[in-house]
Amino acid sequence: MDFKTALALAMPLGLGIAAFGSALALGKAVAAAMDATGRQPEAATKILINMATGCAFIEALTIYALVFVFTLAGKL
Repeated sequence: MDFKTALALAMPLGLGIAAFGSALALGKAVAAAMDATGRQPEAATKILINMATGCAFIEALTIYALVFVFTLAGKL
């Protein structure tokens, strides 16, 4: 197996793992925010802002992985 074949197999696998990890993290973040909102409804705005910021960082990591895969795919 040469370098290009290994790269062609590893890129989609790595991107899938990154997307799966992102989905798990987003689900856990939203579930925790909903639980916190249920416990303290008066702090819902602060909880929502913090959750949205965290979700944006999680999604950014997945987008970085996608960009990295597209960059490497151009080298094939």
